[in-house]
Amino acid sequence: MMLSRILILLIPVFSSFNMDEVPVFKGGKRGLESFVSESLIYPEYSKQNCIQGTIQVSFKLTKKGRVFDSKVQKGYGIDLDDEALRIIRLTSGKWLVPASFDTTSALVIPINFSLREYNCTSRSDREIREAINAYRAQEELTGAITNFYEKKQSGKYSPEDEQKISQLKEQLGYNDEYISRVIKQAQHKLKQGDKEGACEDLQFIRKIGSNKADKLIEINCR
Repeated sequence: MMLSRILILLIPVFSSFNMDEVPVFKGGKRGLESFVSESLIYPEYSKQNCIQGTIQVSFKLTKKGRVFDSKVQKGYGIDLDDEALRIIRLTSGKWLVPASFDTTSALVIPINFSLREYNCTSRSDREIREAINAYRAQEELTGAITNFYEKKQSGKYSPEDEQKISQLKEQLGYNDEYISRVIKQAQHKLKQGDKEGACEDLQFIRKIGSNKADKLIEINCR
């Protein structure tokens, strides 16, 4: 499915600035739309659970149009936030910044994620809230897994604990199929030039006890 069919982008509104002093994305409004639609990887959890909405990302720009101090100003605390933040960071170096612009000022881009051609109309607000809460709970369980393998690396673990962790990984769906999807996603990000995002994905695979990303980590994540 084409990404442009499932994404609606809200263009940045810099209401607190004189428009002559506002940074402009190279290529203008349409250029920004195209960049986002071509770069965005709709997060799997949110897509599967029909989670949509607006994520507001704030960031600052250097005189050379480099993005820094980027953070989610308003979001859901789930994977949509991470993807919106990743996209903003990918725009680094693609902004034209007026000489008069105050680089200590933060800009905000609201990005509206909207799924189309998915059977999402039947999902109730309650089901979506439950899915968001389930994601957050899953994050805590994932933390237990990564903590275990960090301890195992230093030799501090027991076979009994490892058996429990293996069961937890199975419960969360961290199987070979999942790992293959994450690797494929990381390779997509590498093609986009997003080495940071790709290496985060690859390192995560290692953190949950798999060596299947080790070769790619060695090549790309030094």
